[in-house]
Amino acid sequence: MANEFARTAMALIASYLIGSIPFSFLIGKVFYSADIRQLGSRNVGATNVFRVLGKKAGVFAMLLDAGKGFFAILIVPKMLPEYAGNILDASYYQVLCGIFAVIGHNWTVFLKFKGGKGVATSIGVALGLVPLAAGIAVLSFVTLLFISKYVSVSSMISSVIFFAALLFFREAYPLIIFGGLACLMIIIRHIPNIKRLIKGTENKLWQKKLQ
Repeated sequence: MANEFARTAMALIASYLIGSIPFSFLIGKVFYSADIRQLGSRNVGATNVFRVLGKKAGVFAMLLDAGKGFFAILIVPKMLPEYAGNILDASYYQVLCGIFAVIGHNWTVFLKFKGGKGVATSIGVALGLVPLAAGIAVLSFVTLLFISKYVSVSSMISSVIFFAALLFFREAYPLIIFGGLACLMIIIRHIPNIKRLIKGTENKLWQKKLQ
């Protein structure tokens, strides 16, 4: 039992550290000699990279951030080969690892616990757990972004749609728990954006990139 708890803790810590890798910050530093924390919205996320460093950098950051979440799901069988049927069901372990990866992205230990909004990493986790619901959320995000041009609005609404899709398809409780927590974290991380939306000062996606 103690060994199983230790292995579980290892998996969760590993997931957090994987999620904590600040790809947006690293892309800015390595390829542009720029500190993304001092540019644009100063958020360490793919959207800010897209705005100030350009499309290629933004897409690259988004894919890497999503990859963190997806990889966190894949490490569970490697680190916990004997977990099934013991403390928790396998799906709970995967959900926990996914949640810890998102927490790592949002509050990265490598940047004094200041990170991104967790949208791309949540998508990566969702694609690994429930591809259909994740696909619906991604399609919703793209559609809403095309219409509104606001990443914040698109992110929050698509996270709610993802959660609703999980309920509609009657997915397993661990997946519904993940959808609810992911939605809650995304909305909480977007509180400053909500305030700017109310004031009419929220930035749209398209902005002149850093020269």
